[in-house]
Amino acid sequence: MRVNRRVALALGAGAALAVAVPVQAQASSITNRLRDLEEQHGARLGVFASDTGSGRTVLYRSNERFPICSVFKTLAAGAVLRRDQDGSLLGKVIRYTQAEVDKSGYGPITGKPENLANGMTVRALCEATITYSDNAAANFLLRELGGPSAVTRFCRSIGDPVTRLDRWEPELNSAEPWQELDTTSPRAIGQTYARLTVGHALERPDARQLTDWLLANTTGANRLRAGLPGEWRLGDKTGTGSYGTTNDVGITWPPGRRPIVVAVLTTKPDQKAGADEPLVAKAAGLVADAFS
Repeated sequence: MRVNRRVALALGAGAALAVAVPVQAQASSITNRLRDLEEQHGARLGVFASDTGSGRTVLYRSNERFPICSVFKTLAAGAVLRRDQDGSLLGKVIRYTQAEVDKSGYGPITGKPENLANGMTVRALCEATITYSDNAAANFLLRELGGPSAVTRFCRSIGDPVTRLDRWEPELNSAEPWQELDTTSPRAIGQTYARLTVGHALERPDARQLTDWLLANTTGANRLRAGLPGEWRLGDKTGTGSYGTTNDVGITWPPGRRPIVVAVLTTKPDQKAGADEPLVAKAAGLVADAFS
């Protein structure tokens, strides 16, 4: 009897005993394909994907720690949104210097002459750090929140016991494989993104705002977006660091279905290895196949 793929992917979702063996076989097949992909690219690959409608999951090294890199920027913006009770924080104008932008290593929006001259609102900084991955904007948000540890505390407050932020941009991207500093796991960060966008960690208007910023992301065309079907809407945040660290985490909406959260985190043993976007895209393609 041919087992429906959706049934076969009921990984831990209460599948009937009669299909237990096909479920295990399907899970094993996905694991093998992800392992092959990992070996082909000489990387360590972590994947967490969860259908928020059915509860079905795809897991590969989902509880292992990986460098978080710029994926944290969504968390910083989420912490700002949660703290802002009356709009006064989002409307606050932050003034800064060219030296601060330069120190961050990357400031495509904060470094614009008009923004250097006039400053930027906290709302605009949130948008810049998510949609353009502006490092200086992220640092200014961290400063408003009380430093990197404020992001860790925010994660704990919304049920994430794993994700931690310890340093500022750009130091947090050093991504040493022996460090626990500035790390997360695919499961932890995927579930946290879900809580912030389609869950209850934020008030609905704030969750919609955060989702809109993720949907407007400009940095992920060659990562999750390249591997998912074109008709699946995607809001995501990328991250890149040393040791070939190449991340992308987001929420995707297949037509007519509940959203799926996808987290793909990767790293390599060579400190000077470049970003491997095809690896992330291929992993996303396998996730899409699993949920199709």
